[in-house]
Amino acid sequence: MLMLPISRKGEGQSAPFFTALFTSVSTSCITGLSVVDPATYWSPFGHVVLLVLMQIGGFGIMALASLLGLFAARRLGLTGRLITQHETHAVGLGDVRALLFRVGLFTVTFEVLTSIVLAGRFWLGYDYPFGKAVWYGIFHGVSGFNNAGIALFSNNLMGFTTDWWICVPLILAIIGGSLGFPVIYELTRELNRPRLWSTHTRLTVFGSLFLLIVGFGTVLAFEWANPGTLGPLDLSGKILASMFQGTSPRTAGFNTVDYAQMESETRLFTDWLMFIGGGSAGTSGGIKVTTFFLLAFVILAEVRSERDVVIGKRRIAEAVQRQALTVALLGVAFVGFGTFALLFISHAPLDQVFFEATSAFSTVGLSTGLTPTLPLSGQAVLIILMYVGRVGTVTVAAALALSERRTLYRYAEERPIVG
Repeated sequence: MLMLPISRKGEGQSAPFFTALFTSVSTSCITGLSVVDPATYWSPFGHVVLLVLMQIGGFGIMALASLLGLFAARRLGLTGRLITQHETHAVGLGDVRALLFRVGLFTVTFEVLTSIVLAGRFWLGYDYPFGKAVWYGIFHGVSGFNNAGIALFSNNLMGFTTDWWICVPLILAIIGGSLGFPVIYELTRELNRPRLWSTHTRLTVFGSLFLLIVGFGTVLAFEWANPGTLGPLDLSGKILASMFQGTSPRTAGFNTVDYAQMESETRLFTDWLMFIGGGSAGTSGGIKVTTFFLLAFVILAEVRSERDVVIGKRRIAEAVQRQALTVALLGVAFVGFGTFALLFISHAPLDQVFFEATSAFSTVGLSTGLTPTLPLSGQAVLIILMYVGRVGTVTVAAALALSERRTLYRYAEERPIVG
């Protein structure tokens, strides 16, 4: 559809195959990286195609991850299933139709509320015609909630750096999409009773809050006097821009400042945020917040020489620990592969290449401007990273959970030297 002449601005012109392929993969994987300027390259019909791809990609990954979670839970024994159902307070293990309905309702509610606020701001604050304001509100509301980061402006959202009515709704939409449906559903039932939250919800909520605060503080500290980013802004502008740049690496892809002008320290920290990503069964990518903080508790338990890994008075199964380690190390391997391949192809500086590879694998979409300059082979590497990053971590984690089985014997134990 993107190769149709109607999808591209200009009479009789059609997008090259590889440009359409890269854009469709990036959009359906809700990444946001682009080899062309989405605002000026694609026609209104092309923008509708992008909107549909973002919506399908976001809803599809949330529904798929939630369903795989149910299937994995059904493979547990009776005791395990009862504990899981009690802990998550989620939908019934066999009620697939209700699950999909709730995911859809959750998605539409967030997107409609965000779109209304954005449309009102574009109409009343920037004098856009009513129809254009509504369309821009819908497009950016869907893009924000689905963590796609695609904007209808050539400079992304850099024209709204200090606009609280644009940035704050998008921040809330990004967070809502990145938390994941299971967490949001549980919070709607037990918001005022944190002691009843499941371990997954606690890790996701408190881990996300920690990363948002640290991200905000890091951007504010390192970019405070940078003339290319926060330097020219007043205090209010610095705070808002730091909040946005501290949130966007949770795999949203929007930017209100130029990442190419950022300090190297900030970009390196952004790499870390992008790699971690957001919550499971959400629209975000990365290895997931639960994976990262679960491994942190594993390290803490090992340092303390504790036999069990305990989070909130719940012992974490060894199988889950191995799954988290597998997902994290596979993520490191793919980012490393992508970085090496892009270095070989482009000969660009290492920090730029690493940033682009991490952004692609974590389905973020933030860029220092390297992606459009890459040859087709480099863009092919990014396509692989985006696809693997979008479906890989979910399917690998689910496959590990679904293939879990008990053996009737154990071999003799041995301890190789570590370290």
